[in-house]
Amino acid sequence: MKTLIRNGRIVTAVDDYKADVLIEDGVVSVIGARLDIEAERVIDAEGKLVIPGGIDPHTHMELPFGGTQASDDFFTGTRAAAYGGTTTIIDFAVQYKGESLTEALDNWHAKAEGKTAIDYSFHLITTELEDDRVPELHRIIDEGVTSFKMFMAYPGVFLVDDATIFRAMSAAGERGGLICMHAENGVVINEIIKRALAAGRTAPKYHALTRPTRAEAEGVHRAIAIAEMAEAPVYIVHLSCADALEQVRAARDRGLPAFAETCPQYLFLSYDNYEEPGFEGAKYVMTPPLREKWNQAELWKGLKTDDLQVISTDHCPFCMKEQKELGRDDFSKIPNGAPGVEHRVPLIYNGGVVENKISLNRFVELTSTAAAKMFGLFPRKGTIAVGSDADIVIFDPEREQTISAATHHMNVDYSAYEGKTIRGVVEMVLSRGRVVIENGEYKGKAGDGRFLKRGTCVTM
Repeated sequence: MKTLIRNGRIVTAVDDYKADVLIEDGVVSVIGARLDIEAERVIDAEGKLVIPGGIDPHTHMELPFGGTQASDDFFTGTRAAAYGGTTTIIDFAVQYKGESLTEALDNWHAKAEGKTAIDYSFHLITTELEDDRVPELHRIIDEGVTSFKMFMAYPGVFLVDDATIFRAMSAAGERGGLICMHAENGVVINEIIKRALAAGRTAPKYHALTRPTRAEAEGVHRAIAIAEMAEAPVYIVHLSCADALEQVRAARDRGLPAFAETCPQYLFLSYDNYEEPGFEGAKYVMTPPLREKWNQAELWKGLKTDDLQVISTDHCPFCMKEQKELGRDDFSKIPNGAPGVEHRVPLIYNGGVVENKISLNRFVELTSTAAAKMFGLFPRKGTIAVGSDADIVIFDPEREQTISAATHHMNVDYSAYEGKTIRGVVEMVLSRGRVVIENGEYKGKAGDGRFLKRGTCVTM
């Protein structure tokens, strides 16, 4: 089938021009001015932006956590992502204690297979890696899972020691793989939490007050130092504050391959949300927590100057009813995570481009291209070019929308951005040339998405 997109303004990370795009067999086949070609479907994009489908490299669908499970499964979560202009996610498979890396990956393949609405891949959360497991890690990289996540937080569940981090960084680096670090000093944080609970401080805001920015900065500093000794790159996930950003900036100024992402919640929400009345602050219990509002300006500056390379969501939703309620009397029992996969692209357009913090090209780079390059998907994903997958978003830069749980498509009973009006609306989404979203209606089906084997990570 041929599809022709006419009259649009094509914007990539480096280009901005008016042209037509012809799609054949799921890929872009021709780009040119006023293409005189017959097609089964013609889409008029006059007055609209034609941008690469978004890539969210940090989601948690169906993740068991805190005695419950993330409320979005691989269908509802990826369908919601499509509504928001995201056409690829990289989710996290989990190796639990006692499992091999292969068993962990197989478990997540089984969860996702036949359910996803868009294309997907996995990082592998690694909780054990002795020397005899290194060949297995290399084999997994060779098979197309080229990134691994490790935690300095959550003792007894996910936390790994520095020796294991060093071993994994060395092993991954040898094959062009990348370690993604959850960087916080979780051991010290646990001691602070114990003191808070002993003093009767149980409200949701104490989740933030027991995870100081210095604990994150120390973790980032240590992760970068271990990566330097391992002669490997490192990617810091969900960086939330100026203290942590300072560590990344200093490393990059020294020429080290240190990279980081941030998330919309740290750009638009703040500690003030924890002070909402009653138990409402539980909506924002995520790790790292929301920070004081002044950090937002520093994060935007980091995005503009490329000290931060990617904007992901860390989408990990739990409903207020029955799930967040588990921690009503003890903030440490509130499941950590919040929804966000549906609104990342328009939020960043509004907060970045409309408010003149970043350029239109940088917006595309942060929401699509940089992640494609970082995680071995470019140029198949992350751009509009001849030969690339036709993952394309028709985006109306002038229309407004108001975010609400009443109208979103994520399987969760609240929105972190309830009532926020933003400029920029996803009008149509194509995944490998197939229209999956059109004028607010889902046109696809479960299982449309394909698993993506990724190449080596390109650390820019």
